[in-house]
Amino acid sequence: MHDLSDIAHWLQHHPIHHDSLVHGSLPDPTFVTGGETVVSFSTNNYLALANHPRLVAAAKQGLDRYGVGNCESRLLGGDLEVYRELERRLGALKHKSDAVLFVTGYMTNIGVLSSIVKAATLARLHGFRTKKRHKYAYYSDEFNHISIREGIQMSGALRYNYRHCDMNHLEALLKAGAGEGTTPLIVSDGVFSMEGTIAPLPELVALAERYGALLYIDDAHATGILGANGGGTSEHFNCYSENIMQMGTLSKALGSIGGFVAVERDVADVIRLTSSAYGFTCPPPPDQAAALLAALDLLEQEPQRRQRLWDNQRYFIEKMAPLGYTIISTQTPILPVLIGDAETCQRYAIELRREGVHVDAIQFPAAPVGQARLRFMMNAGHTRAQIDHVVAVMARMAGRELRLVA
Repeated sequence: MHDLSDIAHWLQHHPIHHDSLVHGSLPDPTFVTGGETVVSFSTNNYLALANHPRLVAAAKQGLDRYGVGNCESRLLGGDLEVYRELERRLGALKHKSDAVLFVTGYMTNIGVLSSIVKAATLARLHGFRTKKRHKYAYYSDEFNHISIREGIQMSGALRYNYRHCDMNHLEALLKAGAGEGTTPLIVSDGVFSMEGTIAPLPELVALAERYGALLYIDDAHATGILGANGGGTSEHFNCYSENIMQMGTLSKALGSIGGFVAVERDVADVIRLTSSAYGFTCPPPPDQAAALLAALDLLEQEPQRRQRLWDNQRYFIEKMAPLGYTIISTQTPILPVLIGDAETCQRYAIELRREGVHVDAIQFPAAPVGQARLRFMMNAGHTRAQIDHVVAVMARMAGRELRLVA
């Protein structure tokens, strides 16, 4: 406990900038804080579904039917039809025969990645006897989400990082590992949350098939966003394979809480049996599962929401173009504006907040040193007036920073 006391004492004299304001509402994309209305340009609620009346009504019906929470492990205490129906729908969205629901996306990555390489050992507890012992090695994009990195570390398997979206580097590592007698597992975000880049899925699938690898894609920021129907990276590229395990979160475009991995039904059964994060904890509350079924209905029935999101993305890029800023990637609704210096980036974020706009200031360790950025995230609920306002503030600050440098 001495370390904790020392760190707490240090923080009292070296405060780290962190927005700890208590808000009166959640961003859709506007929210209330300190009695003022603020527009969020960094919310994960991409399609503005979190407050949609149909989701709220479905959740209320779920509360009336089931109560406020499921106090049982689904593996040990039984199941509810609402969970099975949600898993069926999520599997269908990803062109898989099944999906496994977890309490959050973070727990999905930790629970699946830590256990799939140990599945045979864990199944021995139930009487399974393997004919051959396998060694596994993870190959992970250097910019993968921390939940991926922690899940891999917890697995105890060999792990190698390849340069961001560098397929030549990945193949060189796979070639080198081929002589070690290990079974490879390639892991990548579908959309990288701090970069806004999309993983080159067809090339990843080709390498997975060439080297006999399993490919695990984290579609947290792609589910509901990419593809004609919001199916994610596979639909975006029209690239499907039995080698792909498709993970997604339910707390972003779908507006609720939870995570899942979409796989074939036989693999899903193994995950349910061997993942502690599934078998030794509770699922999301059943009212949230009911709300998510409504969100999936809206994903099909209101494609105009996704269209407005992409229209806003293009409009923001068009308006920002004359200002001289570098947008790290323009592939997705995540549009990180490179600032560089961390203190300057914080000044931008503070000034934007004074103007009634919230934008995340991303710096080390979430971004490389010297590459601090404002992470703009477009939303289906943004109006042109709101986008015009934030661009005007950015234009004014660009002029001010130029004067300071001069």
